[in-house]
Formats: sequence, structure tokens, C-alpha cells
Amino acid sequence: QVQLVESGGGLVQPGGSLRLSCAASGFTLPGHAIGWFRQAPGKEREGVACMSSGGALTYYADSVKGRFAISRDNAKNTVSLQMNGLKPEDTAVYYCAIGGLTWYGCASRRYDRWGQGTQVTVSS
Repeated sequence: QVQLVESGGGLVQPGGSLRLSCAASGFTLPGHAIGWFRQAPGKEREGVACMSSGGALTYYADSVKGRFAISRDNAKNTVSLQMNGLKPEDTAVYYCAIGGLTWYGCASRRYDRWGQGTQVTVSS
């Protein structure tokens, strides 16, 4: 059974850091694009950071460039999102997702496996 399980969310003060992890099971990551998306209350889901299947290409939303970093560990079958300099506007439920071999950036419709999400709250 294909499953993605996120962890690492929580409450953090502005300027703080969090590292989200996504453990994949039931399939292997090599050959798949990976992505982190988020959805805040009342807002549409947006692509935050995505990486191509080979790791050579990445996409970051303008709002997180220079603060967030996506990575993958194919040996451990995990995907991570390091988030630094967190701001209140980063508050959202964060989802990891897996796409196919072809790179479509962070187009969410191209990602067909999704985790259940983890809450990130940035507040003082």
C-alpha cells in the first residue's frame, strides 16, 4: 500500500526553524518528482518547493526562496523540507506529494500521491 507520512510540524516563533520529513512506503522514490505544498485556512493550496526525479531541478515559491530547502534521501525513501526564518504567513497545513518521472514543477495536478498533512503554526 502506497503511503506518505509527514512529521515535524508544530508551533514555532517567528524567525525560528522547523524541519518537515515525509516517509514513503509501498513504493520507492527514485524516478519520481517530489514536492511540498501548503494550504492555509481560506486559501488555495500552493506549491512551496518541488524537486525533479533526478534532483537536478528545483522550484521554490517566491515567498520561501532563500528560507526553505527541499531535499530527498532515496536510500531512506524520505523527503524533507528545511524551513528557516519562519514567518506568521507560513502558517498552514503542509503536505508532501509524489509525482511522476516528468518534471512539471510544482503543478499540483501532476502529483498523484499525497500525505495527510502536518500543521505548521508560526506565532509569538
